[in-house]
Amino acid sequence: MKKVLEQFGVEYLQILKEDGSIDEHLMPKLTSKQIKEMYKAMVLARIFDNKLLALQRQGSVGTIAQSTGQEASAVGSAFALEKNDFIFPSFRESGALLYRGLPMDNIIRVFGWDERGAKAENVNAFTMSIPVATHLLHAVGYGMACNIKNDKKVIMAYFGDGATSEGDFHEAMNFAGVFNAPVVFICQNNQFAISMPREKQTKAKSLAQKAIAYGFRGIQVDGNDVFAVYSAAKDAADNARKGRGPTLIECYTYRIADHTTSDDASKYRTEKELNEWKKKDPIDRLRKYMEKKKLWNKKDEGKLVKELQDSVNKAAEKAMAIEKPDIEDIFKYMYKEMTNELKEELNDLKESLKYEA
Repeated sequence: MKKVLEQFGVEYLQILKEDGSIDEHLMPKLTSKQIKEMYKAMVLARIFDNKLLALQRQGSVGTIAQSTGQEASAVGSAFALEKNDFIFPSFRESGALLYRGLPMDNIIRVFGWDERGAKAENVNAFTMSIPVATHLLHAVGYGMACNIKNDKKVIMAYFGDGATSEGDFHEAMNFAGVFNAPVVFICQNNQFAISMPREKQTKAKSLAQKAIAYGFRGIQVDGNDVFAVYSAAKDAADNARKGRGPTLIECYTYRIADHTTSDDASKYRTEKELNEWKKKDPIDRLRKYMEKKKLWNKKDEGKLVKELQDSVNKAAEKAMAIEKPDIEDIFKYMYKEMTNELKEELNDLKESLKYEA
């Protein structure tokens, strides 16, 4: 006997087109003030990204992962959350962290080898996860705990396309589905896991469809369309809050910069491809829409850019002026009491620093 057990489909959502026009029927309810707020958050993310790169080139911070071109994915999704909700970022979500209220100088300190910057009062954000996909299990665990406590928080977990090739991703997805965890998975599919193109990572037509195997909804959105990202994230957050479980949102976008400042993307992708994606820039797209609606003009743009550049520069000065942490903190931070092995490593480091001096 043969029969069809289930049939599935994966939706794709785009609202804001590259020329700034929209699909009126799909447009979410947003006020002019909210749209301007979205734009400001995206421009801030871009300016802040450029400042981080300058600081890295000066040797003031360590390796960074730029988010240029992915601002709509980070900001649009974070915009859908409520204050008490919680985010679990990876290393390319400065836009989401800034919008959620993490001070700029804190983020600079984290990239500048000062873990104290990861802590901020009244900001519901887990620390940035550098290991790929490991934080997804933490996010799901937190979501399961919220269910047990009847705490109506929504958990939003960010990761890249490369994370979907890690076992932690699949374990997190399975637990989220089985335990109906209120988690919104935001996959920033920027086409490359370092140098590995998406099509070589999986045979699947989309990453969104991976949710199907774990019993919940997956949707692919134009990741450079802030309205589509927001709309999908808002629906997913509302469903999670009502006890309807997790959602996987694949934000189809592109990594304009190198993977990190330790990478050279010109070795594995073409200039033609890069230029084609630059035409889809999420900030340019939203600005065109706002100009068409008479919400924005060149004077507004100049004023905003100057205001944000000044605030970013002040934040960098503040971060650089803070007294650096003690070198021993690297070792003391690991456990309540240092192990003999850590004590030995600390002594070795101190000796090497004396030698270099």
